[in-house]
Amino acid sequence: MTITAALVLFSVTWFMVFFCVLPMRFKSQAQAGAVEPGTPRSAPTEAMIKPKAKLTTVIALAIFAVLYLLITSGRWGIADLDVFGLWANRY
Repeated sequence: MTITAALVLFSVTWFMVFFCVLPMRFKSQAQAGAVEPGTPRSAPTEAMIKPKAKLTTVIALAIFAVLYLLITSGRWGIADLDVFGLWANRY
């Protein structure tokens, strides 16, 4: 796996985990009863982006390590993904 491929894999993993972590501990301004003028009622009272980004990084590193080991182990390849036999004569 090249460095670029590893960076792309980590970036995709990080953002997917981040979108899963974002709704955790979410409290809207409407739920808190204090809506700031000029903002929607569904806006968060406190976004807590920094702790969520740190948690995301820890989780993404663990997932990335597992994916990296699976990809570089050589145990599975692109031919294993060919469930319907469509790529049989391509390589």
